[in-house]
Amino acid sequence: MRALVVHCHPREGSFTAAVRDTVIGRLHAAGAEVRLIDLYAEAFDPVLGPGEHAGYARVPENRAGVEAHVAHLEWCDTLIFVYPTWWYGLPAMLKGWLDRVLLPGSAFVLPEGEGETIRPGLTHVRRLAVFTTCGASRWLTALIGAPGKRTILRGVRALCARGCRTAFAAHYLMDSSTAESRARHLARVARRVDRMTGGAARGAEARAA
Repeated sequence: MRALVVHCHPREGSFTAAVRDTVIGRLHAAGAEVRLIDLYAEAFDPVLGPGEHAGYARVPENRAGVEAHVAHLEWCDTLIFVYPTWWYGLPAMLKGWLDRVLLPGSAFVLPEGEGETIRPGLTHVRRLAVFTTCGASRWLTALIGAPGKRTILRGVRALCARGCRTAFAAHYLMDSSTAESRARHLARVARRVDRMTGGAARGAEARAA
């Protein structure tokens, strides 16, 4: 199991960082290979500039400036996002990462004829997960439509392997959270990751049998 964890939060001492550490700890405990992309720690530039946009469809030249990130994405079979939900969606830093790194020729294949649509390019990704926090309640987030969750677990998943398994856990009402509620959420995240890695281990055993 090769897991890529994409973490997005501006403060290292945040609860989101604790979620990240829980995810990575459970992955290591299961014997997974893990790579971490910490967007704020590396000062990732989320802006898709005019020159980059002009060359967006030129493969492989479109990887210039984000080669390492694309290589990580092509390496993994498990893709995990850890971030806070802001205004019901993805932080701008993370949305910019999707814009700049999920590229034609890697994440998807552009249409070749009139009326055609894009084709998936992340067919090596068999597991996809989101672990997030939300200031809003569960019902209000659902009423708005949870656009951040949908972008990844529907939009990105459409580019992944057919039957790609997903996992999700959110701590709602984060602004009025308690030490107890946060501890319960970390335990919930650990269970979701254990379920994901357990499924991967069973699949590997079945293939080896």
